[in-house]
Amino acid sequence: MTVDVLAIGAHPDDVELSCGGTVAKLVMQGYNVALTEITQGELGTRGTREIRAKEADEAGRILGVVTRRNLQIEDGNVEVNQENIRKLITLIRELQPRILIIPHSVERHPDHSHTHQLCKEAWFYSGLTKIKTKLKGIDQQPHRPLHFFEFMQWREFEPSFIVDISDCFETKMKAIRAHASQFYNPNSKDPETKLSSPEFLGRIETESRYYGMRIGVQYGEPFFTHLQIGVADLFHVLVNRG
Repeated sequence: MTVDVLAIGAHPDDVELSCGGTVAKLVMQGYNVALTEITQGELGTRGTREIRAKEADEAGRILGVVTRRNLQIEDGNVEVNQENIRKLITLIRELQPRILIIPHSVERHPDHSHTHQLCKEAWFYSGLTKIKTKLKGIDQQPHRPLHFFEFMQWREFEPSFIVDISDCFETKMKAIRAHASQFYNPNSKDPETKLSSPEFLGRIETESRYYGMRIGVQYGEPFFTHLQIGVADLFHVLVNRG
């Protein structure tokens, strides 16, 4: 199986919360999208690794992705080392995505920042012929995705571009709600977290509206890249008219 886009998060709900609308939009446009978590989120205050795995499978089904993987690197210990880099290189070479979507480099949670660095190194090294990896005993061929784009989590940045997710916003929210163990439940006896407050999902909608407003649409998701973005048609650029 090969895919067009591989979106990578540190924990099972990271992609849905940050760029689930973009994933849903890519699927709607006919692209094959895969999701990968670096950890199982087993250190999370709420839920268990088993519950979170089931929730992640359901969220992936809602988004329409072709596969969802988990590298099972230890939660809270996402080390950027040769073993973990090779795990991700092996996956990249298996799926051969053209684009990676990864966490931004500056983040509140150390796992998110470490996942960024892990992804960045695996992206580069996956293209080197002299780094050898095998899948099911068969030698893999080098494959480096064309580029990677970084999604926003807790720490804000000035976006390089914003994706219009207006037609996929409800799908994004449905996929987020599939991770029910993490969010507000008045009957839950688990300790409270930032995500489990009654206001949290409203914050997601507010942020999506804000970034949508910045380009003159209803909902948007921001991304960062060090690349220069070209435009083929000035009349296809989305801007908030002054």
